[in-house]
Amino acid sequence: MHNTDSMTWILLRGLSREHRHWENFPQILQSTFPAARIILPDLPGSGVHHLKRCPANIRNILEFVRADIAISRLSKPVYLLGLSMGAMVAVEWIRQYPQECAGAVLMNTSVKGLNPFYQRLQPGNYGSLLKSLFFKKNARTREEIIFDLTCNLNPDHDSVIRNWVNYAREYPVSRTNTLRQLTAASLYKIPASKPGSPLLLLNGLGDRLVSPRCSETLAQHWNLSLQSHATAGHDLTLDDGTWVCMKITEWLQKQS
Repeated sequence: MHNTDSMTWILLRGLSREHRHWENFPQILQSTFPAARIILPDLPGSGVHHLKRCPANIRNILEFVRADIAISRLSKPVYLLGLSMGAMVAVEWIRQYPQECAGAVLMNTSVKGLNPFYQRLQPGNYGSLLKSLFFKKNARTREEIIFDLTCNLNPDHDSVIRNWVNYAREYPVSRTNTLRQLTAASLYKIPASKPGSPLLLLNGLGDRLVSPRCSETLAQHWNLSLQSHATAGHDLTLDDGTWVCMKITEWLQKQS
């Protein structure tokens, strides 16, 4: 078994989401690796940083996160776990600072240059997504749209929506920052060469936001193993966090 005594996990969320949107997944991860340290940063423009102007590129978002968590003071290397745009930040982290990263788990992500735009953001959802991100002033309606787009299996619909509404009221993400995050994600290109750190790709075959083909193409391009959940949606950790941790455990065991 991989030595988990000194592991540090940094969890990176996606577009217009913050660290509290992980809900109970950090607890599931902690119970899987009891001695691990888990860090939950917010991207610029989201969460505790909702008033900061988000850079419109992934590289500068990465630099913000590294400064925010004071990476130089952490015992390295760290493990990264990123969902969607958060996985792009993780890829860029490994690309720029491979010495800081022991490995990364990339979930339901996509990169420019491997898949067409209509797979990176499935066109059947353009209307709902735009309405939820830019036009719905009613927080509950907006969060219900996002939940219905991203979650297939989570049984706690009402309590999760209630939480999300509270997050949105406390730390509202501006339309400008949402647009800048969306721009950063849409423009992020595949690195020229495969990162050297160990990578685990996970996706949900029920993802209605980002086509599961995006993870499949990335796995082929970098010759990586891809683990697919048969029914989970885009928010893989919210749909089945236990499955995610099981796949992480199996991945780490193969490295030991």
